[in-house]
Amino acid sequence: MVGITNKTLIAEIRRQQQLSQGIIEGQTAISTGITLNKPSDDALAWVQVSEIGKAQAQQSAWQANVSYGISRAANAEANLQEINSLLIRAQEIVTSTRSGSLNDTGRAAFLEELNTIRTSVASLLNQQDYQGVPVFDDTQSVLVPVSRSLNLSVVGTRQEVSEGIDVSGTPMSLDDILGQAITAVQNGTDADLVTALNTIKVGQAHISIEQAKQGVRGDRLDVIGERLTNVDLDLAERRQGLESTDLAEVISSVKSKLLQLEAAQSAFARINQQTLFDLIR
Repeated sequence: MVGITNKTLIAEIRRQQQLSQGIIEGQTAISTGITLNKPSDDALAWVQVSEIGKAQAQQSAWQANVSYGISRAANAEANLQEINSLLIRAQEIVTSTRSGSLNDTGRAAFLEELNTIRTSVASLLNQQDYQGVPVFDDTQSVLVPVSRSLNLSVVGTRQEVSEGIDVSGTPMSLDDILGQAITAVQNGTDADLVTALNTIKVGQAHISIEQAKQGVRGDRLDVIGERLTNVDLDLAERRQGLESTDLAEVISSVKSKLLQLEAAQSAFARINQQTLFDLIR
């Protein structure tokens, strides 16, 4: 009889410990707003949260890539705009030279400015960001993964932007075009200046096309970034639904367990006050 009673007492102690633990977990859930803390809380929900967590990590990586791509695309677009402005200025210089009213000082000033434009264009084409990454890719565009099975080219190559420009059937680079303009302004005839002016216009038209292409790349990144944000919000909402606390249910459960624990402790205290003879009656 005593052995059986001892086992009963041990079982009761364990039950009270479980009640106490349940109360602590309930209070934690109320204060943190999270009910799901371990697999035993809800095995199916735990598996789902784990899968959502993996998806969120992948989403985060893709969003980081999109943000990086947007930054590179913005830099490329800004440089193309600056190159376009420089080519417009080069046209103005060549046009002014054709007026025939320049003295040697004015011609020298224009030549100096054209040389500066040529240097600036080269610098913009070869510029690197703070991480040492070129604004324009070299030879082949680097593909950036932005979602499952989708890799995007976020900037054009330096060669696409500055080389292979078709000028009346002759491929020229921006450097060639500006070099031709410098030679024409320095000692060319009016016909040379006309040719140089038309060539610069072709170069500028080429840059305008590259600007449009870069704009499409940037827009696509913006769309994908927005889509990723929406997916991330959906995943967060689903995860919250699985992890979050139903306050009414948890508070009710905690109150019930508190009542059970108080009753059990009261009964346990009365039993402990009894004698051995009382227990074996």
